[in-house]
Amino acid sequence: MIKTPYLLFLGDAPDQLAAKVAQGIKDWRPDNAVGQFRLEGCGADVGLTDMTLEEAKAAGAKTLVIGVANRGGVISKAWKKVLVQALEEGFDLASGLHNLLRDEEDLVAVAKACGQELHDVRVPEVDYPIANGVTRKGKRCLAVGTDCSVGKMYTALAVDKEMKARGMNSSFRATGQTGILITGNGVPLDAVIADFMAGSVEYLTPDNDDDHWDHIEGQGSLFHISYSGVTMALIHGGQPDALILCHEPTRDHMRGLPGRDVPTLEALREIALPMAKMSNPNCQVVGISVNTQHLSEDDAVAYLAEVESKMGLPAVDPFRQGAARLVDALNAL
Repeated sequence: MIKTPYLLFLGDAPDQLAAKVAQGIKDWRPDNAVGQFRLEGCGADVGLTDMTLEEAKAAGAKTLVIGVANRGGVISKAWKKVLVQALEEGFDLASGLHNLLRDEEDLVAVAKACGQELHDVRVPEVDYPIANGVTRKGKRCLAVGTDCSVGKMYTALAVDKEMKARGMNSSFRATGQTGILITGNGVPLDAVIADFMAGSVEYLTPDNDDDHWDHIEGQGSLFHISYSGVTMALIHGGQPDALILCHEPTRDHMRGLPGRDVPTLEALREIALPMAKMSNPNCQVVGISVNTQHLSEDDAVAYLAEVESKMGLPAVDPFRQGAARLVDALNAL
């Protein structure tokens, strides 16, 4: 088990979205985060107290968590001095990057010498089966997005939270490093061998009670040239009964792909729903989740009303407004 609480390492993240791992932990497990550590020039701030390693240790932090999700998932050379120092000062290290801590010989040597642990979250620990598409009991909801990092995980967490508050039978199923660090378990889907990705999602969401909802953390986007494969695996392996469409309305291009426009919600519905019906013919789109963090309150309300009128579905920002209307829509299935 990864020891808590954490010091969240933002490193030299160029912008807020690059620190989404740290932001997710801070928003959903605030008791597990005592502060943040930023290098000079860091363009992100998750709103925690900036601390040195010494200050964080005095505050009780036990693990330095790399809270950055950069393109390619690499451990930057600029971070190494801090990571080594953290081990020397008695911190464990935890990371969800593709570039594994255990593959860095210097970090392994220092950790061994200091008696500290290295935790690589993005490592599959199960021999997952190949998907078979056999119908499973229980209910499943999947968040799909017009782009990467638009709020799919936040949507699933918010809906799960609302269902639990109502006494409903519900689970959040993590499929990425942030979700796993928040909940403590899940499938690191983008590190699973391609042939077994859909099977790993079947494994994650097995037969359950008829009234039980699995809320599957979405990944990537069917429209994203770089990361569409994980989305397809979630759609087919998840066998969702319901889709929630997720969107961030202020972007002028897809994340990491300048020149590629963000698709419309209508286009997402037209593509995602037929694909979902291949694994579950009864699947329905039940609502819209909009990430309005860059809009004022008035602009957010106006935009949500416009989307709701155009799409004919409840449209909310579940982090800003709560997920009650999305839960109502799922209850109505």
